[in-house]
Amino acid sequence: NKGIGGFMMIKNFKASEKIGDIVARFPKAAEVFKIYNIDFCCGGDRPLSQAIEEQKLNQKEILERLEEQYGTLRSMELEDVDFRKLSMTELIDHILNTHHVFVKTELPRISDLITKILRVHSVEHGQTLSQVHKLFGSLRMEMEQHLIKEEEILFPKIKEYEQNPSDQLLAEIISVMEETENEHDGAGDLIKSLRTVTNDFNAPSNSCASFVLTYKRLEEFESDLFQHIHLENNILFPRIKA
Repeated sequence: NKGIGGFMMIKNFKASEKIGDIVARFPKAAEVFKIYNIDFCCGGDRPLSQAIEEQKLNQKEILERLEEQYGTLRSMELEDVDFRKLSMTELIDHILNTHHVFVKTELPRISDLITKILRVHSVEHGQTLSQVHKLFGSLRMEMEQHLIKEEEILFPKIKEYEQNPSDQLLAEIISVMEETENEHDGAGDLIKSLRTVTNDFNAPSNSCASFVLTYKRLEEFESDLFQHIHLENNILFPRIKA
């Protein structure tokens, strides 16, 4: 079954996760936790399930609300939302709460799937899957470093500039921005190579369910990545340059 935007319906949040980790991965989760008076600051090192149990809350309801928030943000891209009309801060928050969350969630899941099918199908498809494993490993490393650079350096500087513009801050932003644009090109090249190696993400005939699922998830990752890059390269960055 497909969910929003053709993405497979997968659970993005688990009660076993630490509260602080959930908010770090999906900042808008903080709004949900505030509703239920769940401490995500000083109490962020606890599993969500512990807070739910202590406060006698409804676990299913909270997890569903988290999924709903995530789904609402992602559905923005299906509607006629003109991202050019959002403030730079609003656009950045959208990128963080949808695309960054998706990447952080999917990188380890896809990596595990690729390792699994390489182990099981190394005899008949070893050459292809070894290439897939290597390419995705490079993509994962680049994306993890890229997200950190955006979250810790680039995006905070852009938000600050929108509130208090200065020539010095603008020069710093443009310097980092050029680096991230080059990283976008590198990530785009890697995902295109993955498409080529996997025959456009088509699993071999008579493949097992895990093989088919892995290729499907890679295709969905490609779709999200291209939209992610589009919002930055074609909308956010040109506004800084202008």
